Amino acid sequence: MQWNELIRDVTAISRGPISAENAISEITITGIEYDSRRVGARSVFVAMRGGTTDGNLYIDTAIRQGAAGIVTDSPEAFAQLAADDPKTPRLLVEHGRPALAQLASAFFEHPERKLRATGVTGTNGKTTTAFLIESLLNAAARSSILVGTIEYHVAGEVRPSAHTTPESRDLFELMADGANRGATELVMEVSSHALDQGRVTGIGFDVAVFTNLTRDHLDYHGTMEQYFAAKRLLFDGTKYPFPRVAVLNAGDPYFPALAQAAAKASSQVVTYGVGIHADWRADDVRLTPAGAEFSLASPFGSTRIKSGLAGEVNVLNLLAALAAANARDVPFDQLANAIPTLKPVPGRFQPVDAGQPFTAIVDYAHTDDALRNLTALAHQLIAGTQGRVITLFGCGGDRDRTKRPKMGQAAGEGSDFVVVTSDNPRSEDPEAIIAEILPGLAATGTRYIVEADRTRAIALALTEATPGDVVLLAGKGHEKEQILRRGTIFFDDAEVALSALRALGYGGGR
Repeated sequence: MQWNELIRDVTAISRGPISAENAISEITITGIEYDSRRVGARSVFVAMRGGTTDGNLYIDTAIRQGAAGIVTDSPEAFAQLAADDPKTPRLLVEHGRPALAQLASAFFEHPERKLRATGVTGTNGKTTTAFLIESLLNAAARSSILVGTIEYHVAGEVRPSAHTTPESRDLFELMADGANRGATELVMEVSSHALDQGRVTGIGFDVAVFTNLTRDHLDYHGTMEQYFAAKRLLFDGTKYPFPRVAVLNAGDPYFPALAQAAAKASSQVVTYGVGIHADWRADDVRLTPAGAEFSLASPFGSTRIKSGLAGEVNVLNLLAALAAANARDVPFDQLANAIPTLKPVPGRFQPVDAGQPFTAIVDYAHTDDALRNLTALAHQLIAGTQGRVITLFGCGGDRDRTKRPKMGQAAGEGSDFVVVTSDNPRSEDPEAIIAEILPGLAATGTRYIVEADRTRAIALALTEATPGDVVLLAGKGHEKEQILRRGTIFFDDAEVALSALRALGYGGGR
């Protein structure tokens, strides 16, 4: 692909001249890059301004490394390039990220046209819902691409996940690879950051799912109103094409506003909920340690469901997935038959079993709402017994500080005993983070201890447990590392817990 062909559909403010001297029209472009460190001979560098850095500072580096053309969102950088290196083809755009998406789409031969996309957004439940949607599509013999927090799936191949929603260049490459392998479906978690920053530009979502909205990411968005406004972008047609079908949680406080926005944009609104009026509804829900049973009602049929996914929150996630897969033309009977085959998602209410007489669970819950859901589920497991709920958690550093006392309060109100520890402190002092957690926890009157070292804290939580208790190791879930001021170390809550259980004299495995 040559320069003129590549930039044909890019919305530009100004274009640098192409002369016979540089003969760019005869050069085959080898890649599109937004990271100057990845620029190679004959690739195009997209220099864009970001929240923490400005790619325009690295234009000279990209040219030294062989960039065949520069796309920039800085008028100053564009003018400087024209003065210093007039032979290098250049393009000035208003915003770098939309241009990156347009370029990537063209370079990777428009994989979005070969796929039907389902996007899942919300504070909690995105990962589980996306996994379930993909599983239901696969059960209907659809080949898929999954893009999410835990991992990526590309037509059956599992790959590590770098970001919940990657930059558009990487996303289009992933989509192209999957489409070339026969994938026809794209299922992805769509974060509020990605929506706000334009990382999903160029992808027309056929189905969009909203799980819920609770307090999170206010270090980035500032207010709940701005956080909701970012989520709404997936549905309202103002920044992205509106979805054909909007699948919405009818029990969430933000549902009315979101339903109104989706309907105004001409999407078909499909609702789901537990024990409330909704298109896809669960009634007579019976929760057990092994999962859940409920009566499923939908516009396409009704049946009694037995699911291996524990807790009411997973009933909601399953309803969302069923509605979304049905919107992607999977018949009701096929969906119902597939439910018994669905498996829990790694790091989401994941049991750690070494033969101990109590339950140990690893979960990703890292907001106050998620902690409340998690402890409520634990109480469902011990209902009618003398068992206790023991919760271990911490809060991430360099993130929204206002949620720290709220998480302390949520843990205290939902637990019989709490162990406060580190999560990913990043550049912050773990003790300082814990100090901001404790006022909310102390106000509940629940007994607690503090141990900043997460390995020792996990051992303390498990040592505290007696037969019939439930120990919740919350916050990190599937993560395999801990980010500290001194650097990143390998850390797997499930592995650490298993080692601690063995040290306590229990055997067996997960």
